[in-house]
Amino acid sequence: MTKSRKFLICKILLIIVGVFTVLLALKYLPYILELTMSLDKFRSYIVSLGSLGSIVFIFFQILQTVIAPIPGEVIQVAGGYIYGVTLGLIYTTLGMLLGAIIAFYFTRLIGGSFIEKLLKRKNSKWMMDIMDSKKFSIILFIIFLVPGLPKDFLIYVAGLTPIKPLRFFGILIISRFPWLLASVSIGSNLHYGNYASTIIISLIALISFILGMLYKDKLINKFSYDKNDQDSYKVN
Repeated sequence: MTKSRKFLICKILLIIVGVFTVLLALKYLPYILELTMSLDKFRSYIVSLGSLGSIVFIFFQILQTVIAPIPGEVIQVAGGYIYGVTLGLIYTTLGMLLGAIIAFYFTRLIGGSFIEKLLKRKNSKWMMDIMDSKKFSIILFIIFLVPGLPKDFLIYVAGLTPIKPLRFFGILIISRFPWLLASVSIGSNLHYGNYASTIIISLIALISFILGMLYKDKLINKFSYDKNDQDSYKVN
């Protein structure tokens, strides 16, 4: 099988997956949002599915990564609330990674012009600026690491750049891992009534979120500074 034929097959499969995901989202998004607003209701739904529950949970995490309106933190906390820390972290990370693969290759294979149009329409000049930076990987790592910054849409944006897929997905997993672990741990502690641990982890996450929002621009400029690159980045 030639390379061009493989590319065409991947493109067709991605289009099919994308259309299927969008159709499901349009049909069930209101119900999904309602379901994910309650940990107990969401847990009851997943548990009621039996052996299919883990697959559906992973699908929820994929959907959250691909479609921003679904609250990501709720899904991640629910992972720990339903499955405990170990399995919850595995399922959540797997769902995030699969969703990121869909979003990244959607842009790279078929949706580049669509994402460029969105960047021009939205208040996203800073995203267009960092795409041209020589330290794009470092900036990307910081944004994914700092709580509260826009992350999911950046996966689509990264598809417009020449960054190597393995490098990008490595950055994504490493930078998101601490907060995925924190979210899953909160969910697990809530389920087992370990409220002291829940409060401590939540306070650490809240403080990190506040500090990240206050110093995000300084962090990005500090670690991405290059004597030959005088641009200054401001994340909105």
